[in-house]
Amino acid sequence: MANLNKVMLIGNLTRDPEVRYTPKGTAVGDLGLAVNRRVSDGNGNWSDETTFVDITVWGTNAENAQKFLTKGRGVFVEGRLQMDTWEDKQSGQKRSKLKVVAEVLQFLPDGKQGAGGSGGGGGPRPGNGEGGNGGSYSQQPRQSSGPPQGASPAGSGEYHDEEDDIPF
Repeated sequence: MANLNKVMLIGNLTRDPEVRYTPKGTAVGDLGLAVNRRVSDGNGNWSDETTFVDITVWGTNAENAQKFLTKGRGVFVEGRLQMDTWEDKQSGQKRSKLKVVAEVLQFLPDGKQGAGGSGGGGGPRPGNGEGGNGGSYSQQPRQSSGPPQGASPAGSGEYHDEEDDIPF
């Protein structure tokens, strides 16, 4: 039987990111995310149903979240579900909580700049000072062999370079 544990969420941060470090120096960040869903009561009235999700980010994702994100900022999170279990020290009961471990964290434009903003950049971007990679960070190593994800290599006769046909 196949298994899949994949989560994709877009929402707003409920608090500023909190970062701590493991004894080996790896950054671990905790984010709170609010995800809204519009629901109808059947009489034409709409309301927002909010789900609050705890997110854990590691490494440079955590450090960049602390540097560039604040409460209220929109983010896209791609990751996996993880169940945390522990024993409550006061009551002795077993407790558990479902959270998301982020593998990709992408910063969304904050929307505060309006139409006259700086080109829709959505704030500072970490990286080499030339826009970085759009505020998107992945902890998975990039694969340089083969075609880009979602694409197939062009075989002979599949691609025709016709520069004169470009309309712009």
